[in-house]
Amino acid sequence: WSKPHVATLSLHSLFELKTCIEKGTILLDLEASTLPQFQIEIGQLKPELKDQVMYTLLRKHRHQTKKSNLRSLADIGKTVSSASSPATAHRNLTSNSLNDFSDQPDRDQLKNKLMKKLPRDAEASNVLVGGVDFLDTPFVAFVRLQQAAMLGGLTEVPVPTRFLFVLLGPKSKAKSYHEIGRAIATLMSDEVFHDIAYKAKDRQDLLAGIEEFLDEVIVLPPGEWDPDIRIEPPKSLPSSDKRYSSNQYNAGGGGDGPQMNGDTPGHDGGQGGGGGHGHVGEELMNTGKFCGGLILDIKRKLPFFASDFYDAIHIQSLSAILFIYLGTVTNAITFGGLLGDATENMQGVLESFLGTALTGAIFCLLGGQPLTILSSTGPVLVFERLLFNFSKDHDFDYLEFRLWIGLWSAFFCLVLVATDASSLVKYFTRFTEEGFSSLISFIFIYDAFKKMLKLAHYNPINADYDPNYVTMYDCRCMPPPDDVLTSSVNTTWASLDKKQCVMYGGELIGPACGFVPDVTLMSFILFLGTYTCSMSLKKFKFSRFFPTTVRKLISDFAIILTIVIFCGVDAFVGVDTPKLIVPTEFKPTSPNRGWFVPPFGGNPWWVYLAAALPALLVTILVFMDQQITAVIVNRKEHKLKKGAGYHLDLFWVAILLIVCSFMCLPWYVAATVISIAHIDSLKMETECSAPGEQPKFLGVREQRVTGVFVFVLTGLSVFMAPILKFIPMPVLYGVFLYMGVASLNGVQFLDRLQLLLMPAKHQPDLIYLRHVPQRRIHLFTFIQALCLALLWVLKSTVAAIIFPVMVRLKHATHVQTHTNQRLFVTCAEYNGCRVDLTGICL
Repeated sequence: WSKPHVATLSLHSLFELKTCIEKGTILLDLEASTLPQFQIEIGQLKPELKDQVMYTLLRKHRHQTKKSNLRSLADIGKTVSSASSPATAHRNLTSNSLNDFSDQPDRDQLKNKLMKKLPRDAEASNVLVGGVDFLDTPFVAFVRLQQAAMLGGLTEVPVPTRFLFVLLGPKSKAKSYHEIGRAIATLMSDEVFHDIAYKAKDRQDLLAGIEEFLDEVIVLPPGEWDPDIRIEPPKSLPSSDKRYSSNQYNAGGGGDGPQMNGDTPGHDGGQGGGGGHGHVGEELMNTGKFCGGLILDIKRKLPFFASDFYDAIHIQSLSAILFIYLGTVTNAITFGGLLGDATENMQGVLESFLGTALTGAIFCLLGGQPLTILSSTGPVLVFERLLFNFSKDHDFDYLEFRLWIGLWSAFFCLVLVATDASSLVKYFTRFTEEGFSSLISFIFIYDAFKKMLKLAHYNPINADYDPNYVTMYDCRCMPPPDDVLTSSVNTTWASLDKKQCVMYGGELIGPACGFVPDVTLMSFILFLGTYTCSMSLKKFKFSRFFPTTVRKLISDFAIILTIVIFCGVDAFVGVDTPKLIVPTEFKPTSPNRGWFVPPFGGNPWWVYLAAALPALLVTILVFMDQQITAVIVNRKEHKLKKGAGYHLDLFWVAILLIVCSFMCLPWYVAATVISIAHIDSLKMETECSAPGEQPKFLGVREQRVTGVFVFVLTGLSVFMAPILKFIPMPVLYGVFLYMGVASLNGVQFLDRLQLLLMPAKHQPDLIYLRHVPQRRIHLFTFIQALCLALLWVLKSTVAAIIFPVMVRLKHATHVQTHTNQRLFVTCAEYNGCRVDLTGICL
């Protein structure tokens, strides 16, 4: 078996194959279970030649795996023609050859490693061609069995045979027969002709299939290409829907033609519907009934509820749990610390852990799209800071004021659920999705480097170190100016270590006091090493080393292996790098509050009504963050089969908003980057593929178990502090960087940004580059980048609280630009397929 390559055929061999089908023997739905039962029409062969042909076909076959014993049909023909008395020699040919041929697979066949590369329901098409001495004219037969049958040693692997093509003729044309055999083998591997061969009723149907194949064939001029050079298979193939639509044998009844999105063919992603991408499913229809969308979501998801648990029984689920768990824990610690600073520890790390575990587990267990991961977001953090400062300035009870804002916001969200407002999601286009997802990804990347620079600030590199002055470097503990020694301090200040000196109020004086050896350097090694190793191991399944199973296992556990490796490196080197700190006690961060917030008594009565105004802003924030992420998760490219649940998702977000408000836990919505990482860790690919062939993407392992386990483990992290304390923070920051970069894969906006720096001759062959002028593509990209920059500026200021509103305005700006045909036209018609940069048709 060689490396897969595109089959290059001689056009003449295709016409000769057509002639063979026109004039040869065609046996469709033949009732036979063994090769000797095949009946050959007498009219095409003389009786004495029939025995010789059957003798040739029934001889023991040698396959590619047995090169030392390889025998061709031509060699067998030599043996037959060398008999001294043909009349007597061929009398018992058939009976002798039966001793060579066996209907049962031999031991070598059963041990063939190629079996694991084949689907369970695979059927074989056997092509037997060759030149013999006893035939003056070619003999051709195309056979389709009524039921696939095991033909023993005829096939290299023990799979049942459905088709058989035989071509024997004079030795002088053996090379021509070989090319015809390659032609029929290529046709049988073609998706459309393959279906025609299964459904053909007569010779004319097969000829029509060959004609259809010839209509799609592309001829390479003989002087422009060397036929001995093997063409690499493309990474993506055009859809065959167009060929099926004009083919009466298509069982599906045709299609609407291929759907093009720039570089990859569109895929029917089952029921999972994204907004603004062609056909809108029932998930986004406005029913016009009270809670109509919510009821439909429940009816759609309920039949899959049981399968959402047993579908998770796979080793890949374990790797996804560990990967997302570490990302969720790091996120909870980060936002918990920031919330503690913003609210004077009214909410802190422990509240972040508890809220993440509670809301995430309930959402993944009962939500409409369990692949979505809930988390705190930047706009929520900004709102909490502004709300706390406002309450402090006006002497309001912050916890009670926040409770009523949460209750009003939950009420507004429930109204949106009851009125099917989530159907507005269908107006979100790829323009909006790409802007939102790109911004969140950039935030992850930016925050990862920001945290590393902050770490370097507290552990600075001594750039002024000079080996010549090593004797002058010193650090001493000196008493404070108003030192009054007490009986508790009965030793000299110079003998105290750094911690004791700080504890007793001493002063550290000397050029070596601020020097922390190698912490920053080691931290950056761990940070960049984690990112690089994660990216490399994730792509390891496409490498050439180790068997497929090992490569896939390493790729699935790439993040966990990376964390283990660099935790080991950190422990081996022994540098005191910052470690993960997890709360060890289950109690509120602030001693001035409990786990339940009373709704009355802390503020004037009118505050309860006035809370509805900021609650509107929170509602917009929650709705936009939740639904834009849901659209990205439910994209058709992910090939989700169990459907979306936009209304059901928002319903549970509203219920959890009430719970978190009463317990003064952070508010949670869908997190874009972590949700995309969750989907990437659960992607399924074909386990059965030809040796060297790239596996095909099948979809995502849709289930609820990984999300539930992630958040349960997050809640139990309080009890796992003795283990988690060994994980260096730079390693987790490296995971953050990986998640941000990985979520940018496949974003068309970045591809178009790269086009700005490419000369035309080096640009990839994308469909929109063929039919849309480059200046319009660049203008479109510039407008998208400008909107993204505006969102980034807003994100970096107090105005970040209106971030969701600006996302909506960005969408409105895009729609206005799209409708203004004088500015630029984004669509072009090509063979009945609409090519659209904005994503409406993608």
